[in-house]
Amino acid sequence: MKKIIGILGGMGPAATVDAMDKIVKNTPANRDQQHIPVIAVSFPDIPDRTTSIVSGGESPLNQMLAALKILEAAGAQCIIMPCNTAHYWYDELKSSTKTNFLNMIDITCHKIISEGINNVAILATTGTIKAGLYQAKLEKENIHCVVPDDTQQHYIMESILAYKSGDEERAYRLIKSVIDQLNHAGVAKFIMGCTEIPVILRREDNRDRYIDATEELVKCAVEWCCLDLNCI
Repeated sequence: MKKIIGILGGMGPAATVDAMDKIVKNTPANRDQQHIPVIAVSFPDIPDRTTSIVSGGESPLNQMLAALKILEAAGAQCIIMPCNTAHYWYDELKSSTKTNFLNMIDITCHKIISEGINNVAILATTGTIKAGLYQAKLEKENIHCVVPDDTQQHYIMESILAYKSGDEERAYRLIKSVIDQLNHAGVAKFIMGCTEIPVILRREDNRDRYIDATEELVKCAVEWCCLDLNCI
């Protein structure tokens, strides 16, 4: 029986689709039957993660736990959650299940640390920034993290919200202006620390300067699933 990846998704829907697309693209397969089975739960009505962290809005934890139970019951053996901000509740989710549950923040930070990347800017929601999800792990390894200033962070959030509302052009212009500012200030590497950002920036040619957290999470999940499978 092939291992099954479960996607705890909906945060947001486009990010869930992007994760599924990256699973297909990162799986070494020559035909349909060699691909990895995937079960996705995409519940977009999960309460907003940034609102909960920053201003004490409704916690998304109970609805995320409900989605997790659905994935468990359906037979998922490796859970991924393509939402950086939702990892604020990762410990509670992980402790509620015996299923392998990958942590995209840890995986992305491991890549940065192992490759000796320094002076990296974090492009993420205000919730992820305020919670220090990336800073806490990277600064322990003496990696300099560049956090956007308040104005830049406002533009990043406006970009993410513009994309969610269907205005892809405005979303791109807003975040590109912040990237250009940080690049001119000497930043060479950027963490795509919100799962909408890789979709917003998919037209970018200079991909080497971006660290895509979704891509790193998916690569780890595919590797785990393929360890004892004939994937080629």
